[in-house]
Amino acid sequence: MTIDVSPLTFEHLPGALGIGVAEPRLSWKTAAPPQWRQTGYELEAVRDGRPAQTVRVAGDESVLVGWPFAPLRSRERVTVRVRVSGDDGTVSVWSPWSAVEAGLLRPDDWVASAVGPAWAEEEEALRRPPRVRRSFDIASPVARARLYVTAHGLYEVEINGRRVGDDALSPGWTVYGERLRYYTYDVTEHLGVGSNAIGSWLSDGWYRGRLGFHGGYPNLYGSDIGLIAQLEIEHVDGTRTLLATDASWEVAPSPVLTTGLYEGERYDARLQRADWATADGSEWSPVRALPVDHRTLIAPEGPPVRCTEELAPVAVTASASGGWILDFGQNISGRLRIDVLADEGRVITLRHAEVLQGGELYTRPLRGAEATDVLIADGSPLVWEPRFTIHGFRYAEITGWPGEISPGSVVARVYHTDMERTGWFESSDPLLNRLHENIRWSMRDNFVDIPTDCPQRDERLGWTGDLQVFAPAASFLYDCSGMLRSWLRDVAVEQLPDGTVPWYVPVIPGGDEWTPIRPGAAWGDVAALTPWTLYRQFGDAQILRDQYDSARRWVDLVARLAGPSRLWNTGFQLGDWLDPAAPPNDPADATTDRYLVATAYFAWSSLHLSKAAAVLGRTEEAAAYARLSAEVTEAFRAEYIADSGLLTSDAQTAYALAIEFELAADRDERERWGSRLAELVRAGGNRIATGFAGTPLITDALTRSGHVDVAYDLLLERECPSWMYTVLSGGTTTWERWDSLLPDGTVNPGGMTSFNHFALGAVADWIHRTVGGLAPAEPGYRTIAFAPRPGGGLSFARTAHETPYGRAAIEWSLDDAMLRVEVTVPTGTTGVVSLPAGEVVEVGPGTHELTCRIPDGALV
Repeated sequence: MTIDVSPLTFEHLPGALGIGVAEPRLSWKTAAPPQWRQTGYELEAVRDGRPAQTVRVAGDESVLVGWPFAPLRSRERVTVRVRVSGDDGTVSVWSPWSAVEAGLLRPDDWVASAVGPAWAEEEEALRRPPRVRRSFDIASPVARARLYVTAHGLYEVEINGRRVGDDALSPGWTVYGERLRYYTYDVTEHLGVGSNAIGSWLSDGWYRGRLGFHGGYPNLYGSDIGLIAQLEIEHVDGTRTLLATDASWEVAPSPVLTTGLYEGERYDARLQRADWATADGSEWSPVRALPVDHRTLIAPEGPPVRCTEELAPVAVTASASGGWILDFGQNISGRLRIDVLADEGRVITLRHAEVLQGGELYTRPLRGAEATDVLIADGSPLVWEPRFTIHGFRYAEITGWPGEISPGSVVARVYHTDMERTGWFESSDPLLNRLHENIRWSMRDNFVDIPTDCPQRDERLGWTGDLQVFAPAASFLYDCSGMLRSWLRDVAVEQLPDGTVPWYVPVIPGGDEWTPIRPGAAWGDVAALTPWTLYRQFGDAQILRDQYDSARRWVDLVARLAGPSRLWNTGFQLGDWLDPAAPPNDPADATTDRYLVATAYFAWSSLHLSKAAAVLGRTEEAAAYARLSAEVTEAFRAEYIADSGLLTSDAQTAYALAIEFELAADRDERERWGSRLAELVRAGGNRIATGFAGTPLITDALTRSGHVDVAYDLLLERECPSWMYTVLSGGTTTWERWDSLLPDGTVNPGGMTSFNHFALGAVADWIHRTVGGLAPAEPGYRTIAFAPRPGGGLSFARTAHETPYGRAAIEWSLDDAMLRVEVTVPTGTTGVVSLPAGEVVEVGPGTHELTCRIPDGALV
């Protein structure tokens, strides 16, 4: 019998260098024969060169188990391995050793200042970014060296002319005044005995760059810019060297003339030299060193932004305006890398857009985002890519290029948070497969350190409602646990004292529409619903614990606003935002009563707060919030159910909410509402008639109420508005509006016309669970629900998810009315297979095949 154990992982991080907790939880995956069951495990740790310490634990847990050793000290490195034992007495071989190393866990571990330019700058202008540097000597051989670094702005560090790390746009975007993320790098191999040099490029980034609508707002977190770094060296002889950013550093303007996340980057290659960190020059002057509140410095909880893919153009054509138009075949977030030899002083301009119109870039949907990069050549061969900007685009226009663009000379580099992919889906319908890929791409393009609404225009904000509805799909497709856990902490930080959750996090000024911050249903409910989503997906109750106070404050606020009536029927609401029937100038004026939406969400969030309290052992609070949810449900029913038994808002979103938020008194009422919902969908020609509140729920509501056939028809409808319309229109991502591209091929003239929004791709969650048939039946997939519902003319579908315990998968095929289902259950879990004929089978780890004949009339 062979039992294999994977290397240990720590918390939710793909790497454990510079971890920010002293007692990181441990996880591993086991591959064992189907009959084997874990009954215990043994952990072994080596630290400080002392003999290994071994801890034995009885139990079957293998996900996020507690750290059983003494807490880590700042900078301490420990290697750990695990082996498991089974109910039959067998013991696995030891896993490979895994290393975990603490970052700087205490504020007093830091001494670094923020160092940047001392010269005067125009605070409202697009300022030229600086570089900072420091030369130093190393007297004896290096055993280990770590660089702990962050910035006011963005940074890229070099040591002895070599780039440190491969991350981009670091340290990312957090609420800097409360939480400034730092990264830890192993730079041992960068250093040598003798003369050394460290230097960093800097840019404004989110810290002081111009952000937001209506021309944007600069200096939101400060008007300074600066590097905050500590290089800590352990020598072979046992001595230590500390080099921190302080007044001894130097600063000079960089070859980057201007750069902004919206504006793009201008770079003059004539000003660059490889030895810039050590070269003499009159442009270098002492830095200004500013104090830093070291209490705000935090280690990352998820992976950084990186380039994860490169795309070659699928077409290069000459434009009528004299440039080259490049089509990369896919709408992405990223930037271009060019390989060019051009005369000194030649200006090469790169412009970006999501769509073409009349054969040229169509940039109106970018609003105030210029999305333009400029290279001034120096006469030598150059491989150049902007450092500190990012664009949302499928198409690029290049002007000033010498001659024709040859293959390989221009590539598009895809940038997003480098999450592990964990979800896959494929079916017999190529259009459905393309829709699923579009949804996945929109997630990638918008998970750029925070979950943004769009990657291209002058916005790119962490809209809370968008993420709330998309989180179930997102957490299936990618392991976004660490990233979203960090972002939810910022949600709590930005939450107002009365419990109001902002429309987007981090908060920036929003003009008259979004300022002052007001409570709004579906958006604010991210505080209560998304922690539960992550708990269900990843099995991490700590997320509930961390966010409980935020969720409670939100629900308590709504309870005060609703008052004794328990109806949230006052104040500003976005309701079923972007209902296709809403007027273009008022996307909140939906068919469904916005206060019905608000009260339904009030009931649902109260219920989930009760569930979270129960998981956390807060028994009295669990009961209290369960009572609150029941009271809101009764108030909803009294207010919004007509004498006919139907809803007063006789609209698709109203029924979808009422069904999925469990507001029906019994199954009969739910089925009555479901029948009316199906009638409305049919009457609308199976076209979408829902917005942000209804669209994520409608296919589930139809399925739950016995109309999965109508759900398939809605999903696969081809006429606008529909999901497949976007695919048939050439979309490679999901859109903000169903008709962002009009049937005549022109771009929607509205002010909100993005071709890359993930919210309406929330239907992927239903695709995974219902078409594919794979979902967690218990938190973290300890029990896995396999429940495919074939339909829509599909002859097969396959779905897989990398659960915390290992790969779970299902594949079904349909031949006439005979259904064959194959499921794969990872070690440590149980599968429950529900077949359309009504049979329910419990299966253990391993691969299992089941067949059934679908009853007459049951195939949809």
